[in-house]
Amino acid sequence: MNVQFLFPKPPPSIEEVKDADGDIDMLLKSQRQKFETKVVTPGEVIAKDTQYMRGHGTYLDENETHLASVAGVVERVNKLITVRPLNTRYTGNIGDLVIGRITEVSNKRWKVDINSRQDAVLLLSAIHLPGVQRRKTEADELQMRKFYSEGDLLVAEIQGSFQDGSSSLHTRSLKYGKLRNGSFLIVPPTLVQRTKSHFHRLDCGVDVTLGLNGYVWVSKPSSRVLNEMSEDDSEYIYSNENEPIGKDAREAIARVCNCINALSKSYMSITDTTISYAYEASLNFSVKEILKLESIELIANQTKQRLKA
Repeated sequence: MNVQFLFPKPPPSIEEVKDADGDIDMLLKSQRQKFETKVVTPGEVIAKDTQYMRGHGTYLDENETHLASVAGVVERVNKLITVRPLNTRYTGNIGDLVIGRITEVSNKRWKVDINSRQDAVLLLSAIHLPGVQRRKTEADELQMRKFYSEGDLLVAEIQGSFQDGSSSLHTRSLKYGKLRNGSFLIVPPTLVQRTKSHFHRLDCGVDVTLGLNGYVWVSKPSSRVLNEMSEDDSEYIYSNENEPIGKDAREAIARVCNCINALSKSYMSITDTTISYAYEASLNFSVKEILKLESIELIANQTKQRLKA
């Protein structure tokens, strides 16, 4: 039997690589990575090549050069160039997990601030009532403030939208509901990545809930295992009393909050992985020192290096 040894073939050039739509990528790999993660300011040149199409956040000058009209991150899909603004209002999608604050109690509904252009709506029929599942009665309408009142924070899921564009929420599961025993943060919604789960328990013993609307809740883990069929547990989720939090737990919560703020100021994606890396990098500083410019830069660089490793 004849054995023939073949020399390895060189990888195809990037000009020969086509995407799913059959378009040829004309950029080198290094250029493409730099191009996609580039942060631009209004009036800054994005591309001079006329092969690209103008998308949101861009415009063309008299020389057919693509310029940015807003400050944001350049994104490219095939030949379409867009700029995603750094600071923008959240636009809800069905299935998104959001954190909100009750702003108004009205007829059979609550209005909830979810960092969107309009307040979302949480209907009385869309919450979990104490005890077995049943129809909502007039007695439930009269005691709506026993469930949620103005200023309460809650975590919910978007189940739909109304004709005016506002989102409809629900909290039928016990993993949703009123938030207690923690600290509230606001970050740009674009930094929170959509993942399989947005409820995370870090190794430092702190729970983090990442809302896709840019609202983040950092809290002490609950010492109680909830059961939907237990009336006591169902009433517990609407309680306004915080559990006792020790000094070490308070410090851990404050450190995680400052790490999230440091990631936000460095414009890094906020996930459980990046938060854990930033937390470990921050152990060389006190809680107050984390938000100093030198500390933020050092924590961000160490987090980036661990992500690349």
